[in-house]
Amino acid sequence: MLAVERYLDQLQIWPPSGRHILAQFDDESIVVYQAYRPSIGQWAVQQGQLGGPDFSYSRMSWIKPNFLWMMYRSGWGTKEGQEVTLALRLRRSFFDELLEQAVESTFAAAGYASNESWAAAVARSAVRLQWDPDHDPRGHRQERRAIQLGVRGNMLKRMGTESLLDVQDISALVSEQRRRLAVGLDQLELPRERVYAPAAPAVLRRLGITTDSP
Repeated sequence: MLAVERYLDQLQIWPPSGRHILAQFDDESIVVYQAYRPSIGQWAVQQGQLGGPDFSYSRMSWIKPNFLWMMYRSGWGTKEGQEVTLALRLRRSFFDELLEQAVESTFAAAGYASNESWAAAVARSAVRLQWDPDHDPRGHRQERRAIQLGVRGNMLKRMGTESLLDVQDISALVSEQRRRLAVGLDQLELPRERVYAPAAPAVLRRLGITTDSP
């Protein structure tokens, strides 16, 4: 079960700016989110892994450790094809491996010496990374940046099977909090998230990840 906490309480803890990975995690695992059409989401919950006739392992699949970033992209579960929100609990060691392999999705942000060297790194890597403006519950842009990772190939297969510890359909939670949001922020409860730091200092430096909290 996801641990939840009042949004306004978490807001006092979250850093207002910087490149932060906000996530729910423990010593062994970290939760990431995806939104799918019902046929994909229901199959994943029933089987405990990603797959089924409507899911393709030949495409890149994007994960988001930040719940509000997922809500912004899915319209709180109202966009077509994103009605089912899944919470995927991954092995923390595997998530750190994703970060180690990640290459930024644009040359301008990646810090490579040339466009050619960046393009070569993109071609080699199975993990794409984007830093995007985070958003508050009502969709307003924040100074803080949120991370999303695109995963493909063998890394996607590992993510959807052997490195996936648990799959939860949290669509009911999303629906309830969408209802509360329409009333006001004071009753809004979201998955409990804190600043996450990968194990390798070199990854922090290369990706420009910020780990300090206010």
